[in-house]
Amino acid sequence: MTVRYLQPRLSQLLGATLIVSLAVGLSGQPAAARPASGGTGGAAAGGSPAVAGPLAAAFDRAAARYDVPRDLLVALGYAETHLDDHAGAPSASNGYGVMHLASNPTVRTLDEAAALTGLDPAALRTDTAANIAGAAAVLRSYADEAGLTAAQRADVNRWYGAVARYGGARTPAVARLYADAVYDLLATGIDATTAGGPVRVAPRTVAPERGALATVAPLGSGDEVGTLSTDYGPAAWVPASSSNYTVSNRESTYQINYVVIHVAQGSYAGTISWFQNPSAQVSAHYVIRSSDGAVTQSVRDKDIAWHAGNWTYNTQSIGIEHEGYINQASWFTDAMYRSSAALTRHLCDRYGIPKDRSHIIGHNQVPGATHTDPGPNWNWTYYMQLVTGSTPTPGWSVTVDNSTSGAFTASSNWGTSSYSSQRHGADYRFAEPIEASDPAWYRANIPETGTYRVEVWYPADPGYNNRAPYIVVTPSGNQTVYVDQRSGGGAWRSLGTFTLAAGDGNKVGVSRWTGGTGLVIADAIRITRV
Repeated sequence: MTVRYLQPRLSQLLGATLIVSLAVGLSGQPAAARPASGGTGGAAAGGSPAVAGPLAAAFDRAAARYDVPRDLLVALGYAETHLDDHAGAPSASNGYGVMHLASNPTVRTLDEAAALTGLDPAALRTDTAANIAGAAAVLRSYADEAGLTAAQRADVNRWYGAVARYGGARTPAVARLYADAVYDLLATGIDATTAGGPVRVAPRTVAPERGALATVAPLGSGDEVGTLSTDYGPAAWVPASSSNYTVSNRESTYQINYVVIHVAQGSYAGTISWFQNPSAQVSAHYVIRSSDGAVTQSVRDKDIAWHAGNWTYNTQSIGIEHEGYINQASWFTDAMYRSSAALTRHLCDRYGIPKDRSHIIGHNQVPGATHTDPGPNWNWTYYMQLVTGSTPTPGWSVTVDNSTSGAFTASSNWGTSSYSSQRHGADYRFAEPIEASDPAWYRANIPETGTYRVEVWYPADPGYNNRAPYIVVTPSGNQTVYVDQRSGGGAWRSLGTFTLAAGDGNKVGVSRWTGGTGLVIADAIRITRV
């Protein structure tokens, strides 16, 4: 039986004070952070503690109202959207808000939320607090249908089935992929900076009770017949619905001349699932995951995926979707760029496609296209360098050491050492990890807004931190990259490429807030224009 949670007034759920704060505090800006370690507090770019904002409060209140684990609710939202409501605009599968409440022929979490809460669908689509509350109500209804008791609901591991159901996958393998992504975030933790304030989830050990999905092999594991692509070895194989592509025999019928780069406007698992939905009427050959560059193939190379919005280009191209949203640079990780570039390089070599921007194109470049992906945050220069294997022309560069006058700051909690011969310069700084940011900051004067490679130097030692958080300040918010400082020291190590804003200020930090063990080290950083 489905329990209906009547909520005639949003203020009854969230409180009148929160409604006022939401009106001024939640503007739908992206959560510009990678999954991270931390608690429920926050820290600003300069390292001072931040007060929990209205977004965190909305999660707290919705979780309490519907007796859903708060951290589970946050992890699900982060997996779906990085906690960005995209100003009420729908995803490719007609999902809305930070929790991606969907309304399409097969996934109706938006409609379920409206029935359970009594809230207007328009509010569920556009009001962030209502959207979170609606998702909590849906998850609770799934838990009730699964027979979870109050004691069982307190155990986050018992919610795996409800999470898998929320994703609306059509096959067990994709359902497991979706739920595993949420539990992976619970394990690593989340440190998100949003316009509605910081939202944090402390890392934990998880042991999800997968039920019937426990016997389903993870995608690409090779443990299940047919899970690996026959066209591209590193890819998992999850076929799209036959209603969403055209069977063909390329290159006998059509020559493959282009690779078209897309951004999915959705999550990795959600995109794969959408291609399996017969009502989608859309597909792409490949999908790339943001966090680690994992690849899934949904349409064979020989067949014609419906991705370009132009039949001629459909017949002559391979389409690659990338997890994420065009207005959120945080989705475009170095792992994604490298994995996608390796796939594109393989396709160009296999089908004789020139490795240039006339043949490796964005969806927005297809004649008659109404789409704008991959959008302004896609780094074409870096991507093409990876595809072609070319070395970029050396550009502006600056190195900042912990002893650089006026360019390095750290609290008195950071000690100074010259113990390791792998150090950069005369010495380096160290600190114990704690559940507070207290970062050491490197300051640089960036000549112009653009794309820069950020590298770090540290001495390595078995007693140093296995998960040191480096913070990179970008125009869309802080991004965090974790480095194992037990190895790989005494040399420059790339954190990736980032958009950095022009001007003088803190650009890179090393935080003490980590679930890792061992001393956190701050030695030197190098920023180079690419």
